[in-house]
Amino acid sequence: MRSQFVGKDPESGDHGCPAVWVDEETQDLVIQGVKADTATTALTVQDSPLPAHEGVVRLPKRMIPLLREALDGTEPE
Repeated sequence: MRSQFVGKDPESGDHGCPAVWVDEETQDLVIQGVKADTATTALTVQDSPLPAHEGVVRLPKRMIPLLREALDGTEPE
């Protein structure tokens, strides 16, 4: 997989989280984030089941510009 690094949370300092990439072949977004707490996960599974191979991550509001940049770099199907 070749990926284009879009950026990481500017407030993360030396830590690498959260961060966003775009898979250059599939145009999928790849997101690294903080695992959501139990209460948040319990709320999300009410709307969408959570298989064992998936997880819920939380991205801070300040990451929205990076997500927009990543989305602008992808082509809709």
